[in-house]
Amino acid sequence: MDTLSYKTISANKETAQKEWVVVDATDQILGRLCSKVAKLLRGKYKPNFTPHVDCGDNVIIINADKVKLTGKKWNERIYLHYTGYPGGQRENTPATIMAKPNGADRLVRRVVKGMLPKNKLGAQLLGNLYVYAGGEHKHEAQQPKAIDINLYK
Repeated sequence: MDTLSYKTISANKETAQKEWVVVDATDQILGRLCSKVAKLLRGKYKPNFTPHVDCGDNVIIINADKVKLTGKKWNERIYLHYTGYPGGQRENTPATIMAKPNGADRLVRRVVKGMLPKNKLGAQLLGNLYVYAGGEHKHEAQQPKAIDINLYK
């Protein structure tokens, strides 16, 4: 038996095949969309997935302001953050985040960030995410391909 044919191949920064993809968030449920986007960023849909390497795609999300939440989550879900000062715990709902400038970008990034690893790799992967509230983006030079996110599990 030839044992060389059974070697496990680990991807590295040079051999990772990164692509640019566009995801349309119109009428998508926020959590389901972001979990699939996190898997795309991580590279889990690729056959050469390596856990400690950035081998995922660069993801562009358009129409992020048209994302949906089910039930009463727009007003009843609470996101906490701490300012660093005594008594500085603040809370926001998705509705208040969306009402602010760049709200769609902040909301989607926050949800995707929670689904990525909590280390340097997760921070690096979050840099491969580009979120736009409207239908236009500025990454035409990279020739991104549009994908249907509903076809992924």
